[in-house]
Amino acid sequence: MSDARTSPYDALLLLSFGGPEGPEDVVPFLENVTRGRGIPRERLAEVGQHYFLFGGVSPINAQNRELLAALRADLAGQGLDLPVYWGNRNWAPYLVDTLRELAADGRRRVLVLATSAYANYSGCRQYRENLAAALTRLREEGAPGAAELRLDKLRNFYNHPGFVEPMIDNTLAALAELPEGVRDGARLAFTTHSIPNALADTSGAPDDPARGMPGGAYVAQHLETARLVAEAVAKETGVAGREWELVYQSRSGSPQTPWLEPDICDHLESQATAGAPAVVMVPIGFVSDHMEVVYDLDTQAAEKAAELGLPVSRARTVGADPRFAAAVRDLVLERAASARGERPARCALGALGPSHDVCPADCCPAFRNPLPAAAGADWTD
Repeated sequence: MSDARTSPYDALLLLSFGGPEGPEDVVPFLENVTRGRGIPRERLAEVGQHYFLFGGVSPINAQNRELLAALRADLAGQGLDLPVYWGNRNWAPYLVDTLRELAADGRRRVLVLATSAYANYSGCRQYRENLAAALTRLREEGAPGAAELRLDKLRNFYNHPGFVEPMIDNTLAALAELPEGVRDGARLAFTTHSIPNALADTSGAPDDPARGMPGGAYVAQHLETARLVAEAVAKETGVAGREWELVYQSRSGSPQTPWLEPDICDHLESQATAGAPAVVMVPIGFVSDHMEVVYDLDTQAAEKAAELGLPVSRARTVGADPRFAAAVRDLVLERAASARGERPARCALGALGPSHDVCPADCCPAFRNPLPAAAGADWTD
């Protein structure tokens, strides 16, 4: 039975990307990630070398366990009776198995937190497609309770205070790690995952205010988060006019396909050439310090900065920060109130306002093999 404050929902699902937890997992994990693209196992073993540098273990699963514990503790601390489950797109615990568990436990209407804050295909729509595909599979199998299971994804949270405020504090802490003589002149490089320009240009809904800005909603939302953090850092440090830029990392795919630029390593080189005294890398595009942070930033970018003689530091991601867990609770209560026909306050910082609850069918389309319009909506009957 659901709590009155979270009714009609009776569970929360933490939905994430997943990652290998040992050397033997690396290639099978990458096969899951790249399924359908025809990439040979030998090539995947080459691609997986950065995992092997860390013993074949991605930090993401351990960090999701920490977030899971933080969410449960926050909800319990507020007297909310809402069980929290966890499922992944590409590794155990697999989404389909978690949905099977939810249905078997008698859960019927479930809120879903995807560990991606911004509008784009792979970070939002693809997770909704994963939910639809997993639920369809369970229904075709005749899994008990699957026919009655409904899943609603929580809105994007890039401008929620519980996401932005920890990033502000983490950026201030990273600034403090720099030598005092370069601290005030240090520039901020806000980093996120590069995606193909075609996906960036079509990210968000056509009527989304963010789509009126250069680069579609994906870029516009990141710029908004970066601005909010940069302005707060300037206020806290008393350093006005500190230079900052949105840059990208973790590019993959064909070199013939245009992707968002500049890459973080190219950016560091240009900053060194321009005489920047130091750079703070702020990974606003990631919820946790997973492999794309510890390898692409802490390893590759840090090595590039050392080669350039450029002092750098790196801000932590929000991870299991209690303020982020509280923000998820806020989003849960907000969505539950809306489902009950109420008009709750919708918390958001900056000029773009809160994201929509239910994504329109034409929101964040894939530029490869777009699904029919019906697949774009939340999987609810």
